[in-house]
Amino acid sequence: MRRYLFLFFLFSFSHSAFSQAPKQFTSDQIFQQIKKLNVLGSILYVAAHPDDENTRLLAYLANGKLYRTGYLSMTRGDGGQNLIGDEQGSALGLIRTQELLAARRIDGAEQFFTRAFDFGFTKSPVETFQFWNEQKILSDVVWVIRKFQPDVIITRFPTTGEGGHGHHTASAILAGEAFEAAADSSKFPEQFKYGVKPWQAKRLLWNTFNFGSVNTESPDQFKIDVGGYNPLLGESYGEIAAKSRSQHKTQGFGVPSSRGKQLEYFKTIKGSNPREMLMDGVNTTWQRINEQPIGDLIQKLMNDYSFQEPQKSLPQLLSIYKSIAAMPQGYWRDQKLEQVKQIMKECIGLYMEATTNTMFAVQGEPLHVNFVADKRLGGDVTISSIVIRGKEFSFNDQLPLDENVSHSVTVLIPSDAKISQPYWLVEPMNKGSYNVSEQTLIGKPENDPQSAEVNLSINGQELTYTLPIRYKSNDPVKGETYEPLFVIPKVEVKSNPELALAINDTPVDISVKAFSNGASQNRFTLHEEHSQNVLQTKKGNVSFYSIKNPLQKDHEVINWSASLGNENYNQYKTIIEYPHIPNIIYFKKASSDLVSIPLKISGKKVGYIPGAGDKVPEALQKMGYEVAILSPKDITANNLKQYDAIVTGVRAYNIFQWLNDAYNTLMNYVKDGGVLLVQYNTNNNIGPIKAKIGPYPFNITRTRVTDENADVKFVDRDNTLLNYPNKITEKDFDNWIQERSTYQADDFEKNYKALFEMSDANESPSDGSLIYTNYGKGRFVYSGLVFFRELPAGVPGAYRLFANLLAKPEAK
Repeated sequence: MRRYLFLFFLFSFSHSAFSQAPKQFTSDQIFQQIKKLNVLGSILYVAAHPDDENTRLLAYLANGKLYRTGYLSMTRGDGGQNLIGDEQGSALGLIRTQELLAARRIDGAEQFFTRAFDFGFTKSPVETFQFWNEQKILSDVVWVIRKFQPDVIITRFPTTGEGGHGHHTASAILAGEAFEAAADSSKFPEQFKYGVKPWQAKRLLWNTFNFGSVNTESPDQFKIDVGGYNPLLGESYGEIAAKSRSQHKTQGFGVPSSRGKQLEYFKTIKGSNPREMLMDGVNTTWQRINEQPIGDLIQKLMNDYSFQEPQKSLPQLLSIYKSIAAMPQGYWRDQKLEQVKQIMKECIGLYMEATTNTMFAVQGEPLHVNFVADKRLGGDVTISSIVIRGKEFSFNDQLPLDENVSHSVTVLIPSDAKISQPYWLVEPMNKGSYNVSEQTLIGKPENDPQSAEVNLSINGQELTYTLPIRYKSNDPVKGETYEPLFVIPKVEVKSNPELALAINDTPVDISVKAFSNGASQNRFTLHEEHSQNVLQTKKGNVSFYSIKNPLQKDHEVINWSASLGNENYNQYKTIIEYPHIPNIIYFKKASSDLVSIPLKISGKKVGYIPGAGDKVPEALQKMGYEVAILSPKDITANNLKQYDAIVTGVRAYNIFQWLNDAYNTLMNYVKDGGVLLVQYNTNNNIGPIKAKIGPYPFNITRTRVTDENADVKFVDRDNTLLNYPNKITEKDFDNWIQERSTYQADDFEKNYKALFEMSDANESPSDGSLIYTNYGKGRFVYSGLVFFRELPAGVPGAYRLFANLLAKPEAK
């Protein structure tokens, strides 16, 4: 099913950093980096999800105080909800990872993750650790601390639950445990062989908050003003923070800029109390490593810096570089050596890029790479060679002033080259965490890009720069665009559909396609893996096979593969594209998930008003309905007559104000005999409910049942909605995933009836997960049940219940 039209309006005027050339720094920005060169301090912020971080504080610390600043998110936000598309689970986690990286490019902080999986909302840190494996995730937090070596660690949430989410509380608990464990050589000693050492941060602080209904700030807490203005950047930290936070588009977290005084409050959890500043007791000058003469050189560089001619700083930068390089190996030597190397490149206006004319490098196939260099301001620069995948290309080019020097080279991608699967998706995951065997990958936000190493000299100083190899193209609207380069397999295999429903034991049609990504036309063979039956052999780059497969049991999974020579292939790529982030690729195993469902439906045609993005329309089609996607122009009395039921997608009323104008038309449709099923909407900052929804008033709350196995009590077993056309029992709530319900109804008028009561452990039951009322000849239904998760997952009971909700009252 196509992505919905609202995405066009959401992104039509958005700026994409990935349609632009590689960033070049202005003289002011170069000076900002020189100032940062003279600061030796680091702060790590810790929370649970993308969007939990305090971007205002991060922007201030990274750009105002010039500390090395990082954000450690326990999860990638895989279990959240998606305002801009239909991706869920790990695919959503991929998007939210890139949104965090986009935010960090704006606020100047760095990004880290643990292997924890966001399994959805939970109210308990105890349940969180049951899913995550506390020691496993603690080891990740300790690893990041030992590598990053923060002087101060700050948590967003407390250990006492005011954060309102079990993941939030768990992140604070882990930060407290890791604060001590990172300094203890007896804890996770296996990490030391990878070059880290025990690290003791100075203090652990909780960044208290005022979230409206929950205020944890108090006047006696330590506080700092983070609302200043940075003239070198031309923005206040509140303005930078707003741009950063607004990258969380899947969560609908666009925020306005703030200016003026902004106070942040802190409570000491461990270590000494700060009195004047967060870094009290930490020497952030070069004196901390007994190298103050280097600090003096940098101070002189700042005094002498020419904003009109930054290239004049090159001799001083080279002297600073040599002084740092002469230091003993260590954390700050590595950090500052890389910083000064980048500053030199920017001061002389040295532009370099390595690009291809394709987005994909294929295993076993040649890849053509174009290298361009241009020295725009000065300095004696000689390019000696570039190295790609271990192959060196020698040039010995002395760059003229402001002239492009380019080379085209060809490398062979090895047949066994690793494909560009995000590293945390390579191994099968546990229920609550990803598995990553390679220790050095843990904590990284993403795979290292395909890259080229450029060996050159600047005024006689030999240096090596690493350039990402990117796909470069020209878009007639966007102009020059850059995207990542991905390595893909020679052969891909994909089945369609991936989820097939055997309704009432009917056979299932499956189409299996294998195709070659290489230029050569080879012969490959398709296999059904569990039986090793050869399905089809064909020379060429595409093969199809269709079967009618009657199910032998309620749930079957058929895996598919293709062989080419001695190699087997069993994956296919999926590309995720949004304009605010770079293209994303990931690979899924070729398989067919077959589910047998005893199902009856009443009615045939369903109109679907899309919301924030879900895969419910596809599920309805699998059930046998004819589905039409409705736009505002389709919401007319005459047009709606053809539909047996109208369904609104998740958060539709949050997103589309035009539904308020359609209220009378929709109510008249119900009154005339139609069914209107409204899936959940929120009452938070995603967008307040400003439209009337049902024929009678009701409130939408934040009440949810997060235990997918929570008991469900039937309020009225004889109710038509539980008996026609399918008999619904407790068994229909078996095998649900992630949660039962969210954003339940409450305070509904007596005209509404509830079908179920449910609750999480140790909580009072709520009856707002599914309410309905007969209105005129038709029926209105509001559902907080998470059909948007259960239907794509192939949960039989969810299909049977949904079919009942769509049946007209008169059908019985």
